[in-house]
Amino acid sequence: MTTLLNLLAGIALLVWGTYLVRSSVLRVYGAQLRRFLTQNASNRFVALGCGLAVTGVLQSSTATALLTTSFTGSGFIATHSALAIMLGADVGTALAALFLSRDLSAVSSLLIFVGVIVFLSRQRSHAEHIGRAMIGLGLMILALKLVVAATKPLTQNAGAQALFSSLSGDPLLDVVFAAVFAVIAYSSLAVVLLTSALVASQVIGLDSALPLVLGANIGSGVLAVLMTMKAKPDVRRVPLGNLIFKLVGVALALPFIKPLIEWISIQSVSLPLSVVLFHLSFNIALAVVGIACVTLVARLTESLIPAQANAIDNASQPKYLDAQTLSTPSLALANAAREALRVGDYVNEMLTALGRLIKEQDRSAAEYIRQLDDTVDSLYKAIKLYLTQVSRSPMTEPESRRWTDIISFTINLEQVGDIIEKCANDVVEKNLDRQRSFSPAGLAELIDLHDRLRSNLGLAMNVFLNSDVQDAQRLVAEKVKFRELEMQNYEKHLARLAEQTVQSLETSSLHLDLMRDLKRINSHFCSVAYPILETAGVLSESRLRKVAHDRDVTIVEPVQ
Repeated sequence: MTTLLNLLAGIALLVWGTYLVRSSVLRVYGAQLRRFLTQNASNRFVALGCGLAVTGVLQSSTATALLTTSFTGSGFIATHSALAIMLGADVGTALAALFLSRDLSAVSSLLIFVGVIVFLSRQRSHAEHIGRAMIGLGLMILALKLVVAATKPLTQNAGAQALFSSLSGDPLLDVVFAAVFAVIAYSSLAVVLLTSALVASQVIGLDSALPLVLGANIGSGVLAVLMTMKAKPDVRRVPLGNLIFKLVGVALALPFIKPLIEWISIQSVSLPLSVVLFHLSFNIALAVVGIACVTLVARLTESLIPAQANAIDNASQPKYLDAQTLSTPSLALANAAREALRVGDYVNEMLTALGRLIKEQDRSAAEYIRQLDDTVDSLYKAIKLYLTQVSRSPMTEPESRRWTDIISFTINLEQVGDIIEKCANDVVEKNLDRQRSFSPAGLAELIDLHDRLRSNLGLAMNVFLNSDVQDAQRLVAEKVKFRELEMQNYEKHLARLAEQTVQSLETSSLHLDLMRDLKRINSHFCSVAYPILETAGVLSESRLRKVAHDRDVTIVEPVQ
């Protein structure tokens, strides 16, 4: 019983170490890996190399699969390029298995020792996650040593020998067993390394080990398919295509198992190393053959998982809030930022419709604004819930600031949507329903403010996306100009009222309300600039610039 518990503990430690490496690297370099993949996926051969490199860093083809499928669902990567990335990811996992199969006991101790020191001394920083990754890699190497030690007593146990002997002689059973175990263990790498350890302990022979390796490859493909079952069709195609490659590869490799075992037996390579080399050779061969067929397999997956027929694009549903990246704040925040920009696009459409309503008195524009506001409200709630879930994972200080910027920007956009809807309702009730219209001069003033407002929205979205200090300063300057322009228009409107202009008298209340509301909208847009300016140290602590004392009277001049 103790031996079995030690073996299970070693397997669990191996899976845990893999998780630590994967999660830590994604938290530190998730955004860089995302850009690296999306920028180099156009060429299938380059994409294959990218998949190999990223998986070498993450130590997990499953993590690379999740990254790639999320990019495919967002439209960044085509299906055939994503399949090429996955072929490279499988080779990367095989290379990681080759590296970890060597005797690295001293390296394991050093990694754990240094990793713990870095983790404890540099918390809430990138170094903390690097320390976690070092600990995880050290635990993976240590776990393999524990597995080998735990399996040695099994060679003398009659019951265990009978259990493992039941795997021998039936390659298909071995493949299925390993595939199921890889899904349960959440790692094909763990199964391959465990198989190598069992061979080293003489618990199983090559006749079982090689089919187990093939089954582990299928298990990783099945795992990715299961994890994306509820995703969109274009997301599910990539794991399915990768699984098709592996199934075909295993089907072609199984008939050659016995001749391969005979060939290995006359070589000078140790049996445990031959297991890992077989895993590497299989994935390299699969990548070489598969890279020429990625377009064909991509078309096959499109026919097997077609786009939903006559599906109505529901704009109120989020497109970029991928739940699979919630445990990696850098990626999750990037997704939330993209969804916030999508909300900004809808707000821009609302502003455009409001301009059409004011200028052309198009009553249908008011109904369109109401529909868009419902969409904005729905997306706002989805982003808020998503960010709440992101906040449950540890974040660095820059990630926390970005979290705050995204939620603030989204709140401002939602409030702008409500203001625009109110403006539209006021125009309909006070002008269209009463057959009134603005004076030509008043209409020109409103249109000018409206055009400036749309321009400021574009600038605000750029500031939110790039955090550029100069653009943030321009945005704050635009707020001052907008306030000055509103005061000038207010004076002009009062002059028209003094001249008894009929249209100005009839629409005075609505005209003033619209100018006030447009100013409020502009203030919401400009608020995105202040956190950036504060971080850059170019924002004053108070908006009070000059204070002059004259006896008991204090005169305050606002900053312009």
